[in-house]
Amino acid sequence: MGASDRISSKRTSVEIKKAIITAAGANQRTLPLQTLVDRDGTTKTALAVIIEEALQAGIEEIALIIQPGDESVFRAAAGRHAGRLQFIEQTQRLGYGHAVWCAREFVGGKPALLMVGDHVYLSRTAKGCAQQLVEIASAENCIVSAVQPTHESKLPYYGAIGGRLVTGRQHLYEVDAVLEKPTPTVAEQRVIVPGLRSGHYLCFFGMHVLTPGVFNMLDELVALYGNKGGVHLTPALAKSIRSERYLALEIEGRRYDIGLKYGLLTAQLALALSGGDRDEVLTGMVDLLANR
Repeated sequence: MGASDRISSKRTSVEIKKAIITAAGANQRTLPLQTLVDRDGTTKTALAVIIEEALQAGIEEIALIIQPGDESVFRAAAGRHAGRLQFIEQTQRLGYGHAVWCAREFVGGKPALLMVGDHVYLSRTAKGCAQQLVEIASAENCIVSAVQPTHESKLPYYGAIGGRLVTGRQHLYEVDAVLEKPTPTVAEQRVIVPGLRSGHYLCFFGMHVLTPGVFNMLDELVALYGNKGGVHLTPALAKSIRSERYLALEIEGRRYDIGLKYGLLTAQLALALSGGDRDEVLTGMVDLLANR
């Protein structure tokens, strides 16, 4: 039986009720604290927007990975959602995979949604981006990474996957390769996805559903590297391909990396243009351009 046949077979669904949000990176820790006006016209921190994305997906408990001493400021930024958070300190900067590994006891051997604290997600459908991902991961009971077609000029910022469409499914791919921030030359050789526009690759969206098996792989990497650092998530995902199913879902929506140059501005404009104040925002933009 081929891999695509296995994917289409009947499976036992699982509940995904826990999420991890990472916010401990040296260049990331202040970004979730930035203020945005959400599409409903309410002023919120980016952290609150991300938490609400998770809650819409049915998540009940959230672990926030932070640097030591940051709990009070993140608790304040979470506002009315602070009671849902469990704060976990990454006491040593040993890599992004290590930050995720710090939540191993929190997830307790269950699948969990992983989100990054420096992305804002905007769906094109009534279902949020995280909800789209969680529903597929729950039904398929395996690792699922959210992805987005991305121009090769953005490869220095994202991991990328190679694979092929699952037979009979739209936007769902069976993953056979994962690379972290490949060059265009390497990407065109190793993370090929038939059917994408030339010069585009399926790059990470900033959210995954991780299985207990991924945490086992992270255990191995932490044991291997010890205090040397360099524990990353992508190698754990790549190793997982050998032992369990790994799918990628092309999300109907966009991710906005607020850590990029003008990233916060771009995210704010996207939120504003998708909300009830769209006409007012467009009028303001036209006036701004006309008076340059």
